[in-house]
Amino acid sequence: MLLILAQWLQDLFPDLTFLRVVQYITFRAVMAALTALLIGLWIGPKAIRMLTALKVGQPVRGYAMQTHLVKNGTPTMGGVLILFAISVSTLLWFDLSNRFVWIVLLVTLGFGAIGWVDDWRKVVNKDPEGMRSGEKYFWQSVIGLVAALYLVFSISENSNGRVLELFITWVQSGFSLDLPPKAGLQVPFFKEISYPLGVLGFVVMTYLVIVGASNAVNLTDGLDGLAIMPVIMVGTALGIFAYVTGNASYAKYLHFPSIPGTGELMIFCGAMAGAGLAFLWFNAHPAQIFMGDVGALALGAALGTIAVIVRQEIVLAIMGGIFVAEAVSVMLQVTYFKYTKKRYGEGRRLLKMAPLHHHFEKSGWKETQVVIRFWIITMLLCLIGLSTLKLR
Repeated sequence: MLLILAQWLQDLFPDLTFLRVVQYITFRAVMAALTALLIGLWIGPKAIRMLTALKVGQPVRGYAMQTHLVKNGTPTMGGVLILFAISVSTLLWFDLSNRFVWIVLLVTLGFGAIGWVDDWRKVVNKDPEGMRSGEKYFWQSVIGLVAALYLVFSISENSNGRVLELFITWVQSGFSLDLPPKAGLQVPFFKEISYPLGVLGFVVMTYLVIVGASNAVNLTDGLDGLAIMPVIMVGTALGIFAYVTGNASYAKYLHFPSIPGTGELMIFCGAMAGAGLAFLWFNAHPAQIFMGDVGALALGAALGTIAVIVRQEIVLAIMGGIFVAEAVSVMLQVTYFKYTKKRYGEGRRLLKMAPLHHHFEKSGWKETQVVIRFWIITMLLCLIGLSTLKLR
């Protein structure tokens, strides 16, 4: 929006040459971060007071850590604060004609809506489980598959008109169509290695990345500040990848697929970082507010969608290693418990408690120790992920 305004003012008043700086993606990304940060810090206290007055408090499960019982009633649904700051800042600073930012924004808000319903049921119905898993996964799947079908053709072509043509060609060909190498699975640390996926393979992989990342971040969001800082770090790193793939010169030099338009995702990533820092101000231990599913599901889906667009699904798994470990810990715990119950008549556990952060709490780590150490690990993993820019 402000880009259009700056261009209009420059055409009207040619002497206002300083407005040219607004055309630079890096400038707008920084401004998006600052705008989201200020919005979040401004409305944060108001949101906390409103949620407290409405008694929108987080119910704590009966089997939760005993040290967490004091958190019962802490305002939740703070993810609304994050999504509002991201949306306003992104709309102000990005090129409104960019289709990639729109799809990321729509996926983020779609998953946020699912999380909002889930949180609302927890609060209104006083049900700690919220939306049932089957219903939640159904709506996640709908959004994930629609996004995947759009992205498989959007990444392959440079305009929405060509996207529609390619989709029609795919249907007329009997759902058999060869995609360009940039739509294949990119392998980090190797030059120009891309495994062809085909339309079906791309859609399945994109669905798994978006839905998987969404639920992984949601599972990680169990301690004060634990999920939001890794989201900020991974999102910022993905913004750098977006800038590279969107710049033909950098992409060629670094042996990355060139995908015009992806650079604008830096604005969204900047807004996500700014909004995340503002939320962390209030979510730091002891938390004044929790993001809830409305924030965790949305932010995870945003990371997954961006990673697919910039063709860095494997790098996302590396940089988001904490999210992966949390999700895997739950799957292993549940699987092993069911297996041992069926075989021995009594369920056994691999971990003291899942997700993984609760295992370390049960092992004697303080909550702040778990959070800060997970942050440090994520920082190291992000550096490893960023090293793939050159180490190829």
